[in-house]
Formats: sequence, C-alpha cells, structure tokens
Amino acid sequence: MAARTDELIREQPAPHRRSGSGAPLVLVHGFLGGSAQWEAEIAHFSSSYDVIAPDLPGFGDAGTLPGRDRIEGMADYVIEFLDNLGIKSFALLGHSMGGMIVQAIAAKIPDRIDRLVLYGTGPLGIMPNRFETIGKSRERLIEDGVQKTIRRVGATWVLDSETAAGTSIVEQLASIGDCASREAALRAYDGMEDWDGRAHLEHFPMPTLILWGDTDRSYRWPQIETLWQKIPNSTLAVIPGTSHAAHLEKPRLVHAVLEDFLS
Repeated sequence: MAARTDELIREQPAPHRRSGSGAPLVLVHGFLGGSAQWEAEIAHFSSSYDVIAPDLPGFGDAGTLPGRDRIEGMADYVIEFLDNLGIKSFALLGHSMGGMIVQAIAAKIPDRIDRLVLYGTGPLGIMPNRFETIGKSRERLIEDGVQKTIRRVGATWVLDSETAAGTSIVEQLASIGDCASREAALRAYDGMEDWDGRAHLEHFPMPTLILWGDTDRSYRWPQIETLWQKIPNSTLAVIPGTSHAAHLEKPRLVHAVLEDFLS
C-alpha cells in the first residue's frame, strides 16, 4: 500500500528555502526537474521573499518517494506540504509540468494565491505540436531510461544545445534529472497526458503572469495564447532568444520580468 500523503511529507527532504523579509514565493519545478534548478532564483529573490522550492515526489532530493500519476495529486501534495509549513498565502510560480500543477492549485485554493506565474506551460497536458508526442516520449523512456532521456529531452529545452553555454545548461539539467526515478517519470507522463485545465482558467481571480521563451518546443504558442486569452487578469511576457529553460538561458532578463510582476 502506498504511504499516506502526510507520511510522505514528513519523509521528504526539507525544501530548498531561504527566508527573506517578504511574503512566501513558492517555486514548483517540472518534469525531470528539481528544486536545485532554482538556485539562481532563490539567491536573487531571497532578500525580498521567503523563497520555498519543494521537490515533487519521485524527483530531485525526493527521488526515493513514490511518484504521482495525476496532476491534481501533485497539486494536493504541494498544498499539504505548504500547510505543513504553516504557509497560508503566497505567490506561486510553476514551470512546465509544474505550471500545470500550479494551475490545479489555483483551481483548488484561489484565495490563498496572491500572484501566479505560469512559466513555459499550458492548459493541455498532451502538449499539442510538442517536439514529439507524450506517447513517444513514454516509449523512449522505457527503452532508454532516465539518464538518456533527460539528456535527449533537455537538449530541446535550450535554444542551441551545441554551444558551450547550451551544453552547460543541458548538463546542469541532466544532473538534476538523474535523481528522478523511472517510476515517477512514467507516472508523470500519465498525469500530463490525462490533464486538461482549460475549464478553470476563466475563474482565476489572481493577477497572473504568463512567461514564455519564444522558441519553446514543448509548449507552442497556441497553448500560451489560450492562457493569455482565458485568464481574466493576465499579462504576457515573451523572452526572446530562449526556449523552454529561459530562466537558465537569460536569467537576468527573467528575474527583471518577475521582479516587475511580483512587486
């Protein structure tokens, strides 16, 4: 029998966190990601915010925990994790699959979210026009394993993975992705493929920033446009010359956009 959620929360390693003088800012990573990907954001924003970056079960420092096979289940995990820390209201940012998770969180507890950032994400888990289908990615994960998968998929997350800078980012992503379990990765693909968050978008009351790299090969423009058109109080920011990992490709520009929105 799977462990209870509260037991998983007690077992999870402490989140990457640095306390500042301001309100909590929660960062949720995506597929084959982890809290370690937010090191620059934690360092940058910790002077103004209490920055909290949990690892989702099965990923990062929580790689030994059972994964979840539904986006809503991952959202419940994050909510209960924050409840366990005594955090009532917060700004919330989610990247990629994490952006789906924070959309589900926003649908469940909208009154607790001060500001929402949907970064490199969309409302459809099947990701239309993605560089390959989720089904194909699942097949290749089963065949290749996590280590080869994160290097192959991670190479699509930067504008040019052949340059020295691009190679460095891919290796950084790979070192984090290597911590994920195969079981959690497969369950995450199941969760994404089954998820559709479009029905909730028009009910989001909080100010929302939609952040997108203009050459993102995972979440194409129609997904971004749907978020922008459907969420009432939304703002769009496009980071030029970046792909799916814009915060690693152009961190200073991404930080400036986030500072402007969060303040």
